[in-house]
Amino acid sequence: MTEDALVDILSSNILLILLAILVIVTIFGAIKIVPQSEQHVVERFGRLHSVLAPGINMIVPFLDKVAHRISILERQLPTASQDAITKDNVLVQVDSSVFYRIVQPEKTVYRIRDVDGAIATTVAGIVRAEMGKMDLDEVQSNRAQLIETIKNSVEDAVDNWGIEVTRAEILDVNLDQATRDAMLQQLNAERERRAQVTRAEGAKRAVELNADAELYAAEQIAKARRIAADAEAYATSVVARAIADNGLEAAQYQVALKQVEALNALGASPSSSTILVPANALEAFGNAFSMLRGKS
Repeated sequence: MTEDALVDILSSNILLILLAILVIVTIFGAIKIVPQSEQHVVERFGRLHSVLAPGINMIVPFLDKVAHRISILERQLPTASQDAITKDNVLVQVDSSVFYRIVQPEKTVYRIRDVDGAIATTVAGIVRAEMGKMDLDEVQSNRAQLIETIKNSVEDAVDNWGIEVTRAEILDVNLDQATRDAMLQQLNAERERRAQVTRAEGAKRAVELNADAELYAAEQIAKARRIAADAEAYATSVVARAIADNGLEAAQYQVALKQVEALNALGASPSSSTILVPANALEAFGNAFSMLRGKS
C-alpha cells in the first residue's frame, strides 16, 4: 500500500475517525474516579449540580465539570494560644487545638472561604466565653468538662459549614509569674494551716489519752483500795468472831502477833542499819509465846 493510497483512505474516512475520537474523549470525560479520601463537587453551567462520592461516577461531558476536590480526612488545626480572663479575674493563656473533618463539601465550598481561619476564630471566642464562666480552680479541676463544653459549642457554630468537630483539646493553661507567685504563697499558707491543725489535733489527742490514763489509774487505785478494805473488813470480822468465841485472849494474841510482824518487817528493810526496839517489844514477844503455849 502506497502513501497516496493511505492518504486517500484517511481522507475518505475522516468523519468516522473524528467521530471515534469524539466518542473516546466523551467516554473518558464522562467517567470520574474519586479516591476514597475525597469527594468532588460538580458544577453545571457554574452552579452546584452534585457531589461525587468515592468510587466510579458518571457526569455529562462538556456540561458538567469537577470544580472542587475536597479531602474528607480528619484535620487538625494548628495549636492556638489566646488570652482569657476567668470568673475570679485571673488572666490566663490557653493553648487549644481542634480536630475536624468535612462531611458536606457543598456547604464548605459555597459558605465559607477560609475554613481553618474561621474555625480558629470561633474556637478562640468560645474558649474566652467559657473561661469567663469558671474560676481558676474550676478550670484546673474540671478540664474534661470544659473540653466537652467547648467541643459542643464549636459543633453548633460550624454546623452550617458542613463540618464535623471530632475532638477538641485544652493543651495547657498558663499563668503569668505574679499569679504563680500568689498561688504558691496561698499553697504554702494552706499547707502550714493544715500542719497547725494536725499538730493541734495531736496535742488534743495526747491530752485526751493522758486524761484517760489518769482516770484509769485512779479507777485501779480505787479498786485496789476497795479490795484492801474488803480484805481488812473480812479480817476484822474474823478477829471479831475469834474474840467472840475465845474471849479477850484472842484479841491480845492478835495484837501481839501484829507487833511481832511489824518488828520483822522493820528488821528486813534493806535501808535499815540500826533497829530501835520499843521497851515493851520483849514483853510483846513473851505475851505472844505465852499465848501460843496456852493455846497448845
